[in-house]
Amino acid sequence: MDGFPVVIVGAGPVGLAAAVHVRSRGLTPLVLEAGSQAGAAVREWAHVRLFSPWAEVIDPEAAKLLAGSGWTAPDPARYPTGGDWARDYLQPLADALGDQVRYHARVTGIAKLGRDLLVDDAGRDEAPFMVHVSTPEGGERVVARAVIDASGTWTGPNPVGGDGLSATGEADAVDHISYRVPELRSPAGRRRYAGKHVVVAGTGASALTALVAFGELAQTAPATRITWLVRRPGTSHTFGGGDNDQLAARGALGRRAHDAVAAGHVTTVTDFRTAEIAGRADGRLLMTSFAGATVADVDEIVAVTGFRPDLGFLSEVRLDLDPVLQAPSALAPLIDPNVHSCGTVRPHGANVLRQPDAGMYVAGMKSYGRAPSFLVMTGFEQVRSIAAEIAGDHEAAARVELTLPASGVCGGAGLFDETETSAAGGCCSPQPTGDLLTITDAVQPPCLGSADNEFVTTVTAVSGRS
Repeated sequence: MDGFPVVIVGAGPVGLAAAVHVRSRGLTPLVLEAGSQAGAAVREWAHVRLFSPWAEVIDPEAAKLLAGSGWTAPDPARYPTGGDWARDYLQPLADALGDQVRYHARVTGIAKLGRDLLVDDAGRDEAPFMVHVSTPEGGERVVARAVIDASGTWTGPNPVGGDGLSATGEADAVDHISYRVPELRSPAGRRRYAGKHVVVAGTGASALTALVAFGELAQTAPATRITWLVRRPGTSHTFGGGDNDQLAARGALGRRAHDAVAAGHVTTVTDFRTAEIAGRADGRLLMTSFAGATVADVDEIVAVTGFRPDLGFLSEVRLDLDPVLQAPSALAPLIDPNVHSCGTVRPHGANVLRQPDAGMYVAGMKSYGRAPSFLVMTGFEQVRSIAAEIAGDHEAAARVELTLPASGVCGGAGLFDETETSAAGGCCSPQPTGDLLTITDAVQPPCLGSADNEFVTTVTAVSGRS
């Protein structure tokens, strides 16, 4: 299979980093991107500032490639917006990769060459992949020695409905629902939301970002009303770790959201799992929970309740995914938000990301399935390890070198009827600090970050695609 490329699905931050690492191993990458530019999903939240500075959102190997093209690195201490990230890093990186990145190329299916999901012959492991691609010129097929799915989750926002399905009437109300953090400083955003009754649903970083933005809007447009719907019984764990958060900007976001609520700009409604959204004669909406509680006279809904992966084009490859999180089964115990835990996921690589069909890997935000708190640094380490394994360097693939920042928060997403309690002991005890560690790529006990099923919480203040 030496003549076939390693196909990478998605030209986001993790997909492009994968291409660089594959290339550094002397192999040929081919990035297939459905959009017209690199970082197409990132550009959709261009107005949102990341939690992490430039130093933490540029892959080191990618920086080496860019340095050779005359690229000027941004100030490592500054915090970019999504637009900055796409313009000043992702697009230059894609340009440096040249024709190894293809745009308007949407992957519609992947299979082992000449074999559907059922065929189990002796040559299945050695067979290359056939990647089906839709382009403006029509359909085509690409033979690949391996596939790295880094397509993210941006195209799969969770619905408003409290049971994971669309609420009754949600589709009819879609013109009044945004599943992203809106740009309230734009004229269009101000016209849509200023002076209105806006419901924000969600408790992750995207929800906190929205609460801060709407709180600021309410100061200049006092008629603006914000209702915050929370599915859990309380919000004490929602605002993050504050000064204990090793990502200072993430901790500051939680404090600002807390202040917006405390200032009286936001009315909090807990234990609200939306069952129905009904339109009224005056054009406003009535939201009803499964328990019968209601929120009336709603003009707009901002639903920032997380994302889920698109597994449709993977239907003919053999996958080993957790039935709850839809993440690789070996990774799921480390990132399950239902586990009372703290910090962030331990670094990991190819060993927990490879799938039963040899040569198939899931990486980036998609590797977290429905779980929260993905950091882009994790994705960079994932694809470094995967590229090493594809190249046959199993020692490098098993060696994971990375230090990740802790969230400063104890507590996962919480059980259905769990009351608010403080945590002590266990994996939420203070963690030791020290120098960079080298660990083997093995499953670690769960001791992860707080519930934030928003975007590439890459580090971002929003919820995405990697």
